Amino acid sequence: MNATSTTEPFPSPGEAGPGREARPRVLLVEDDGKIAQEVAEELESRGFAVRHAETGPAGLAAALAETFDVMVVDRMLPEMDGLTLIETLRGRQVSSPVLVLSALSAVDDRVSGLKAGGDDYLTKPFAMEELAARLEALMRRPNNTRETMLHVGPLSMDLIERTVTRDGQPIELLPREFRLLEYLMRRPNQVLTRTMLLEDVWNYRFIPQTNLVDVHIGKLRRKIDDPAGVPLIHSIRGTGFMLRVPE
Repeated sequence: MNATSTTEPFPSPGEAGPGREARPRVLLVEDDGKIAQEVAEELESRGFAVRHAETGPAGLAAALAETFDVMVVDRMLPEMDGLTLIETLRGRQVSSPVLVLSALSAVDDRVSGLKAGGDDYLTKPFAMEELAARLEALMRRPNNTRETMLHVGPLSMDLIERTVTRDGQPIELLPREFRLLEYLMRRPNQVLTRTMLLEDVWNYRFIPQTNLVDVHIGKLRRKIDDPAGVPLIHSIRGTGFMLRVPE
């Protein structure tokens, strides 16, 4: 990388050419060179065009000069921290969705990232597949809409307050249960395999022989699905699970 040209994208085969502008454009603001290189190469391989900035001011300059489909901003940056960068961009009416990267995983840290203007929050270490999936989900959202609430049938999830209700009744979830339900609610009516859940919710790189997913799904189902009501979490025989929206 060229430290004096921090907004230049990493070189990638096929970067130049007539189809370049049609690719989703990502601004990556990350000062860790190794992480930045790995993220950029992974996203480029998935069809994104990545522009990299190493500092907060460089990221600010890039975001104000160009339009990006989505941005990835590390929380801890030199010269200007990531949350200040995001707040500054929101103050300048830059509405591109932002995924915050951070080694800080406490609930208060996630809340701070979302309140600063971030649209999603991913803790390090993370799976590249989850990073790419989250960016794709952010780009599918309506323009100028920051999603802080998820709604699936009778379920509502507040991503800032970290609360869940069903038909207005509060449901107490442990942190892992909240993350699992968030994953399900972002993908309603989709079959989710155990491998997907282990990789994306637990960040397992190598999938062990375990009933971990089934145990947590069972606990979540007992909290979410009222025996007298319509069940939401369904087992798909031989495949995995689905959060099904009632008709």
